[in-house]
Amino acid sequence: MNSSPPPRAPYWRVWRDADGISHQSQAWVNSFEVLHLADGIQSIWRTPTQEGTTGIVLIKVEPDGDYDWHENPVPQWIVPLSGRWFVETMDGHRVEMGPGELSFGGDQGCRRTEGRLGHRSGALDGQPAMLMLIQLERIPPEVAAAS
Repeated sequence: MNSSPPPRAPYWRVWRDADGISHQSQAWVNSFEVLHLADGIQSIWRTPTQEGTTGIVLIKVEPDGDYDWHENPVPQWIVPLSGRWFVETMDGHRVEMGPGELSFGGDQGCRRTEGRLGHRSGALDGQPAMLMLIQLERIPPEVAAAS
């Protein structure tokens, strides 16, 4: 049995409020459970299987590219594999991330305000950023409830 306390994995959550304005806030994956692999092997912590995955896509964000205002096409986990990138939401909050820093794009259905819709993003430091997108059918309840 694993006797360590359950882990918490931080991520940046991009979301839309009731007025259709996008924001981002730090949240944590807290839904870890113990998985016993086999006798003689220490148990591991894992999250439940994510239901409703529709695809996994790799994208290359070009060096110092600025991808103007847009929404995530579907709810998706964004996993930086290499390079650094930024996300700026309609409320003006800008977050820069690199490998090991997760983001969840859940800003579908925003309302265009002052030329802004959803978020804008781009690569940093004159280097490309390689991102893995894990696309979902819907926003998972634990992410929707995050604050």
